[in-house]
Amino acid sequence: MASAQRKIRVAVIFGGKGPEHAVSCMGGGNMLRSIDRDKYEVVPVGITRDGHWVLAADEPARLTAGGSELPSVESVAEPGRSVVPWADPAGQAVATFNEPGEIPNLLGQVDVVLPVLHGPFGEDGTIQGLLEMAGVPYVGSGVLASAVSMDKEYMKIVFQAKGLPVGPHVVLRERDWPPAGAIAASPVDLDQDLAHKRALDAIAELGWPLFVKPARGGSSIGTSKATDMTELQASIDNARSYDPKVIVEAAIEGSEVECGVIEGVDGGPPDVSLPGLLQIGGGEEFFDFEAKYLDEASVMVIPAPIPAEHQQEIRRMAAVAFEAVSAEGLARVDFFYTPDGQILINEINTIPGLSPASYFQKLWEASGLEFPQIIDRLLETARKKRPGLR
Repeated sequence: MASAQRKIRVAVIFGGKGPEHAVSCMGGGNMLRSIDRDKYEVVPVGITRDGHWVLAADEPARLTAGGSELPSVESVAEPGRSVVPWADPAGQAVATFNEPGEIPNLLGQVDVVLPVLHGPFGEDGTIQGLLEMAGVPYVGSGVLASAVSMDKEYMKIVFQAKGLPVGPHVVLRERDWPPAGAIAASPVDLDQDLAHKRALDAIAELGWPLFVKPARGGSSIGTSKATDMTELQASIDNARSYDPKVIVEAAIEGSEVECGVIEGVDGGPPDVSLPGLLQIGGGEEFFDFEAKYLDEASVMVIPAPIPAEHQQEIRRMAAVAFEAVSAEGLARVDFFYTPDGQILINEINTIPGLSPASYFQKLWEASGLEFPQIIDRLLETARKKRPGLR
C-alpha cells in the first residue's frame, strides 16, 4: 500500500520588533485558524518584541484582541522553545548563538514561509532578504517591492512615474525640521535654517488641516491630524518617535476606498477584488488604530456605493499600482474618492492587515473567494517561484 502523501509544511511567522506587533499577532492567529489543515502542516513561529524567534502555541483563540487587551508573541511562546539558528543542508548548525535577531534553522525545514509581519523589520524587505539568501520560498513581495512600498516617499514617486495621481504632500527629514527648540538652542546653521524655511513654505502650500505620518509605518500608528502650527510640531514629534523621516499630507475631502489584489495565476495579470468604501462609525476623526482594530462601529460597504465606471477605474488603478512596485502575492491598495468623483491613490500595503477585523479578507469574500482559498492560492504561487532573481 502506498504511503500517505506528506503534508506541505508551512511556517507562519508573526509578531516582530515593529510597533505593529499586536496587529501581526492577530493576523497570525487568523492564518492559523484559516489554513487548510488537511493539506498543510503548520508551524507557528513568533518573533518577540526584542527580536527572539520562538515556537508559538498553535492556539488561534489566544491571538485575538479582547476588549482593550492586545495579543503578543510573549503570551503564546512555548516555554523553553526558542528556535535554534539556521542549519546547513547536512544538518550542521551554522552558528550556535541564541540571541535576538538570529536566523532559525527551522525555516530550512519547511516548504514555504507565510510572513504575517507589518512595518519595519518584516514588511520592508528585511525578512524577505533573509529568506532569499537562505533559498526558502515565501509568500508575498520580494525585497525591492517590499522596501519601496513600505516607504511612503518612494512609493509615491513610483506611482507618479506610472501616471497614478497622488495627493499633495511634503517629506521631512531631520535636517528639514529639527526637533522643537533645537534651532534656537544650537549655533546658527544657515544651510539648515534655509532647509527649514523651504519645508515651512512647502507645508504652507498644503493648507490646513494636515495629516502627519511616519514615512515607514502602518496601521495609523504615529499618525495624527494637525490644524495649526502648534499641533503640527507635536504631530511631527509624535511621528518622529517611530521614524526619523516624516510625511505631511494635505487633507483630502472624500471617502477612503480599498481594493484587495492577488498575484495572477501562472504569470497572468493580477486579480482585483470589488472596491469597498470605509464608514467610520465610532466618532474618530480619521481611520486611526482604534477605528481599524477596536471599534466595531466602523464598517466597509462592499461594493463601494459609487458609479460602476468609477469602481472599474479604481480596480484598474489598483492593478497598475501592484505592478508598478513589482508586487507579488497579495496587497491592499487604498484610495481617496472625492465628492466630485476624483480618484487619488493613497498607498499600497504588500502585507495588508490579515486579522479578522481587517478588510482584505472581507473584500475577497464579497468578491466570491473564501479566505482558505486565498491562502491556498498564495502558498501554491509561492512554492512555484523559481529561486534566484525575481
